[in-house]
Amino acid sequence: MTPEHIRDGLVYLVALIMSICVHEFGHAFVADKLGDPLPRSQGRVTLNPLAHIDPIGTIVLPLVAFFTSINSPELGSRILGWGKPVEVSLSARSMTRKISIRTADILISIAGPAMNILFALLLSGVYVALLKFATTEKAFSFVRPVASIIAMNIGLCFFNLIPCPPLDGGHVAVNLLPRRHPVADFLQNYGQYILFALLMSGMLRVVMGPVRQLAGLWINLLTGWFLS
Repeated sequence: MTPEHIRDGLVYLVALIMSICVHEFGHAFVADKLGDPLPRSQGRVTLNPLAHIDPIGTIVLPLVAFFTSINSPELGSRILGWGKPVEVSLSARSMTRKISIRTADILISIAGPAMNILFALLLSGVYVALLKFATTEKAFSFVRPVASIIAMNIGLCFFNLIPCPPLDGGHVAVNLLPRRHPVADFLQNYGQYILFALLMSGMLRVVMGPVRQLAGLWINLLTGWFLS
């Protein structure tokens, strides 16, 4: 383990905390805009990382992923995690928009992954700017970390869209199915165990394989724009 590896580990950990903060803020922001008072009352409508950190999902798991994948060229897309879930009340009395509770839950659930994509697009602009205008070796050294953080956010988006509660994709899947549908009941009862099995068996890497390829293609496309 070199000092550079330790530095990269700290950079990626900070980047992941920022990415998770953006993700959870998205949930809280949309819930707040729909009239749900709970996220604001709990101090979640903020970009302050302290409001969103989960010790296991935000710190321990990402560190383990970093040190076990440190030589991977797709390092950023392998570092996944989660924050403290944003609690919502989804009370029809408080909702200020004329939409159903199920639709509100879908919008709130999608908001987190959407924020990760927006963050990845913002960082994509930074990546291209570094390629074009970095004039010193120190400035150019940030190119690879920024590319990995872009991949990280793409990975976080699709990881959270896996249709297993308590992930966002699980909420979306359950709300799209008819009430008391056997698949919805199965997901609500066993989704967390399926997710745990994916994590412990290593199958999550197989599931996320196409996402790593997608992230790599996007980085290559950005690099191609610079070269052109």
